[in-house]
Amino acid sequence: MPKISVNGVELEYETRGEPSGEPIVLIGGVGVQLAAWNETFLDALARSGFYVILYDNRDIGKSTKFDDWGPADIPAAFAQARARETVSAPYTLEDMADDAAGLIAALGIEKAHFLGSSNGGAIAQTLAYRRPERVKSLVSVMATSARRGLPRPEGKAAEWLTAPRNPAGTLEGAMDEAVETAGIIGSPGFPREEGRIREEAAMLYKRSFYPDGNSRHLLASLASGDSRVAHLSEITAPTMVIHGREDPLVPLGCAEDVQKSIPGAEIVVIDGMGHDIPDGAVPAIVEAIARNAKRAN
Repeated sequence: MPKISVNGVELEYETRGEPSGEPIVLIGGVGVQLAAWNETFLDALARSGFYVILYDNRDIGKSTKFDDWGPADIPAAFAQARARETVSAPYTLEDMADDAAGLIAALGIEKAHFLGSSNGGAIAQTLAYRRPERVKSLVSVMATSARRGLPRPEGKAAEWLTAPRNPAGTLEGAMDEAVETAGIIGSPGFPREEGRIREEAAMLYKRSFYPDGNSRHLLASLASGDSRVAHLSEITAPTMVIHGREDPLVPLGCAEDVQKSIPGAEIVVIDGMGHDIPDGAVPAIVEAIARNAKRAN
């Protein structure tokens, strides 16, 4: 797969659809490899006329790793963030937003639609106010504004957030963890077959098993804190917020705050959807993305 050098790092990327289509860049969340995107979703975007660009964020998958930093102490970082203390990190969400802007520039694309999922939504929001000349439209999926006082994950979802990822480092452990994760934060209205979950987890493990990058992505989010809240009102790109009503990791109130914070933003709430993009929700999600893109033209 191709790599491209931007912002001091190398990013692995792929494309789907025709280059003559409307370019849309997909930004994954904490530790999410480009190969983790739902294929049904990618195909639907391409069929809708989008030229889909997906990539491994820095420090994950096959993009540049920050091995010298070592694994992050996430419980300690959470404690620092809640105490409003400075959280040290090798990079921030601003750096990751600049990566996305640099990617399309290196590909010769002046402006693109950007969709960020989960922590990728935070990166996309940051990009939209930081580099507005690069953003045709913004889609924030399963993401928060990071404003203090918003609902937090509770119960098993909260425990899952800070738990080590497959500490034994085995293929079987990766598959077991994926099944457990789907049960905790997946979409109750769109259950997935366990066999498919295990198969996808095995593929991702063989492509790149790198839990340290996962922890540093979370560290970057904590280091950036609520800094973007004051800038969301500066976003001028047409914005669509998409969220699952049953999301236990990023409760719906967080998405509603994103929608209220960005002028002219619209929101689509999908019943039965949790913190993933299930096949059954793809038609509604793609329709909302396409409708928002038309507002930019």
